[in-house]
Amino acid sequence: MIEAASDAPEAWFTLDRDGGRLTLGGAWVTAHCAQLDKALGGQDWNGRGDVAIDASKLERLDSAGAWLVLRTRKSLEAVGRKVSRLDLPEMYVPLLKAVEGAKPCEPYVSRIPPGFRGRLYRIGRATVHAGRQGWSILGYLGRVTVEAAEALVRPARNLRIPAIFHQVEETGINALPIVGLLAFLIGIVLAYQGADQLKRFGAEIFTINLLGVGVLREIGGLITAIIVAGRSGSAFTAHIGTMRVNEEIDAMQTMGLNTVETLVLPRIIGLVIALPLLTFYSDVMGLLGGAFMCYFQLGITIHVFLRQLQDAITLNTLLVGLVKAPVFAFVIALVGCYEGFQVERNAASVGLLTTRAVVEGIFLVIVLDAAFSVMFSVLGV
Repeated sequence: MIEAASDAPEAWFTLDRDGGRLTLGGAWVTAHCAQLDKALGGQDWNGRGDVAIDASKLERLDSAGAWLVLRTRKSLEAVGRKVSRLDLPEMYVPLLKAVEGAKPCEPYVSRIPPGFRGRLYRIGRATVHAGRQGWSILGYLGRVTVEAAEALVRPARNLRIPAIFHQVEETGINALPIVGLLAFLIGIVLAYQGADQLKRFGAEIFTINLLGVGVLREIGGLITAIIVAGRSGSAFTAHIGTMRVNEEIDAMQTMGLNTVETLVLPRIIGLVIALPLLTFYSDVMGLLGGAFMCYFQLGITIHVFLRQLQDAITLNTLLVGLVKAPVFAFVIALVGCYEGFQVERNAASVGLLTTRAVVEGIFLVIVLDAAFSVMFSVLGV
């Protein structure tokens, strides 16, 4: 009655002569999988009629053994043999279902066709990945929007005020030194380059106009958003990602805590509050840097600088730069938190997705800034 058996006496299988019944027994575990795999690979599964797999005599089963059972069933189905039933001890049914439903691992190195086909393959793969990423972020945006609406309806219950103020301190107050220094230096550079060009036409005084409009409308807000994306956006991803690696987020979900309400909303609201204030501070420091350069290079006094600046700008010039800041803050915080939740349970993934969060945040900030520029131009603002 026995057609084949494995070389390991602790793990065996038998096949009836008519091929209608496959019996599994013993310990189908990792230690015996190599021998079982060799024996199973040498079988000829061709035949007629249905096959019944009787695994009721299994004494031990782990994930490797469960995979072999499933692969054997697929091998039978591949040659046209229908598996009528699979009898398995009740205690191993959840394991088999878990292995069957597991997502197959992607290979670390994929074979890319050479030449032009390879370039098309890379472009297609990048396009598909970008599409999936955008769709996933869009779904995440919807969830955050719903959670934010619920928090606004019941702020006393859903808004964590201490956490929000903590984020304002971390993303705003603690960022003042680096933002102020860089804005001051950029103001110096902008004034120096503008004066160097306008000096050829004897119009050095209009360096102040260039500085005021450039810093207040574009440079101040854009530079501040880029700094915050590199500083706070990466911190959001690294913090949430490390919590995933340490299984702290799993623990929060087990306790019934809403992770969006607990981890995401305080960061988004805190950054939306902090970034406009940082932008205004950056504008002031950029103008101070420009005034410093104008005084020492062009001999323009502070009094003359302020008078010319008053003629060059209006309140709308300042508001155009400030109105973009909350949008930039929302996008930076959203991307940083989203990438943090995508971290896998290893340290390399934390570093990879932290870098990705910074790149995506800066990219989206520049895209939105360009969109705002076109919109303001069309509106005549």
